[in-house]
Amino acid sequence: MFRIQLYIILQFISGVLLAQQNKIDSVQKVLKGELSVNDRAIKMKDLAMYYETVDTAMSMKYYNDALTFAKKNKLDYETAVIFQNKSFLYTPIGNYEKAIAVLDSALLFLNMSNNEKKHEFLPKIYSLLSNNFRYQNNFKEAIKYQILGIKEFEKLKLYPNLVTNYSNLAGLYKEMNEFEKQLDCGKKSLYYAQILKDPKYLFMAQFQMAFAYTNLNRFDEALVYLNLNRKIYDPNYSVESLISYHLVSGLVYMNLNQLDNAHRDFSTSLQMATQANSVFSITQSQLQLARVLTLQKKFVEAELILNEIDQKKDNQFSNLNTLYDYYARLYEDSGDYKKALHYHKEFKIISDSLSNQDFKQYLSRLESQLETEQKEQQILFQKDQLQKRKLIISVLIVALFVLLLIAYLYYRNYTAKKKIINQKIKQLESEKQLMATESVIKGEEQERTRLAKDLHDGLGGMLSGIKYALNNMKGNLIMTPENATAFERSLDMLDSSIQEMRRVAHNMMPETLVKFGLDVALRDYCSDIHQNSSMRLTYQSYGLEAQNMEQSKSITVYRIVQELVNNALKHSGANATLVQLTQTDHHLSITVEDNGKGFDSNLLGNTKGIGWSNIQSRVDYLKGHLDIHSKSGEGTSVLIEITL
Repeated sequence: MFRIQLYIILQFISGVLLAQQNKIDSVQKVLKGELSVNDRAIKMKDLAMYYETVDTAMSMKYYNDALTFAKKNKLDYETAVIFQNKSFLYTPIGNYEKAIAVLDSALLFLNMSNNEKKHEFLPKIYSLLSNNFRYQNNFKEAIKYQILGIKEFEKLKLYPNLVTNYSNLAGLYKEMNEFEKQLDCGKKSLYYAQILKDPKYLFMAQFQMAFAYTNLNRFDEALVYLNLNRKIYDPNYSVESLISYHLVSGLVYMNLNQLDNAHRDFSTSLQMATQANSVFSITQSQLQLARVLTLQKKFVEAELILNEIDQKKDNQFSNLNTLYDYYARLYEDSGDYKKALHYHKEFKIISDSLSNQDFKQYLSRLESQLETEQKEQQILFQKDQLQKRKLIISVLIVALFVLLLIAYLYYRNYTAKKKIINQKIKQLESEKQLMATESVIKGEEQERTRLAKDLHDGLGGMLSGIKYALNNMKGNLIMTPENATAFERSLDMLDSSIQEMRRVAHNMMPETLVKFGLDVALRDYCSDIHQNSSMRLTYQSYGLEAQNMEQSKSITVYRIVQELVNNALKHSGANATLVQLTQTDHHLSITVEDNGKGFDSNLLGNTKGIGWSNIQSRVDYLKGHLDIHSKSGEGTSVLIEITL
């Protein structure tokens, strides 16, 4: 029987070696042909990789050849890939220091590379570094590189990798007995697993949550996640993950005193571990199953299992420690206190040995850290010496730079001051021009007001008196019909003269503007134009009802609208014009639109008329903005924005 099994194993190994040899022959054939330097470097790496399971010496040779070729051709990315693959020669044989050194070289060349794939490859190197440091029990460095890998995966939004890496990081924190941090990592792993909605990743993350809560002795919360995993349990998951799940589930049930459920899970984990020939998992399952049987008062069955474990020759100190502890509890619960005392003493001896061993490992880690710090101090000292050598040159360069900077700042300050002075001069000129415009406009309005008053009160009164006298004479005179007709015609002409005089006086200074404000004055003005001309003039206002604008500004706005409407009447040929005023808070908007023939607004600056210049000067006086839109055949639109 043994010979048959041996023959089958040898046949299997021969098949694997034959398959690898075929791959080697295929790559060697490809390398004899024409290839780009990039492809040749990768194929040389593949050849070294295929030799790993056939001949490690040849594998090392081909890795070195591939590295020499890649470096010579300055293929930084390919060099990094070759270094990363080369690390697999050292990790399986426990040469973690060499593996870490090779991976550091991979990082160096990857950072020099401009290849777009470097960001996807970088976290893989971080993960391998983390694993090698973990094998050295250097959990601090393992955690550091695991976190670096996670940051890169987060940038790439590779959620499957994030679930796995956060689970690995949780395992590292568990090894350091930092169970709260283990729980935090489990939560992050679960977050990304829930995004993926893949049962395989959910099972992994929820197991980490249950494991962390178990280590924190929060068994009810651990049971919640174990129950969630039970719903998505799949026998096709990896054997290691399923065994771990049943072991943790059994521990939770045992601590919650649900012994039948604990017995079921430990029995399942033992069965799976036996099928997988996992010695460590078999021992752990048997130990916990024996403890459950003890709690169930099934002392004979528990003792048989513990005896079976004790007969094994491959038990580690940690397993012996648990074994003797469970022996002591078994005999104490069954009433055999002599044996209980014996195994308790054995348990104590092993515990002390483990404590000493832990202490030695702790001292070893401290010594390693001290050596590392000393090396770092030496490196810092050498860097400091180099810095001192460069200091004089640096000081001279900085001094020269400072002198140049002072000269530049002086020139910049001089230029800025000159610019500010020019701006102030322009501002004063602008203010002077505005003051002159303001004076002209105020003088013009004052003269208009005086003339309107003289016409209305002086000449208007005289003409009205003449009309009254003539009307009185009419009743006392005897005239022929011809003379009576001429007299009536004269009276009508006198009425027309009085009306024209009043219209002129009103245009010079409308009484409604002074008495009732801008809105009423413009509404009356537009209504008169609408009634007495062929053009349909529409007036609209918003927000002017309660306005308290200064009279000088109201008069100026009135004149602007008056001038724009006159332009539309005289030049546009329009049959419809819209006047619209809108006031919001301290902002006034004036719009005058017509449907006339329009004009080229680009030629406005070359016009000899004074209408537009009057409008512009009044807008400048109000510190407003004038915007004209007009095209031939499309009418004219004037928009004026004023801040009150």
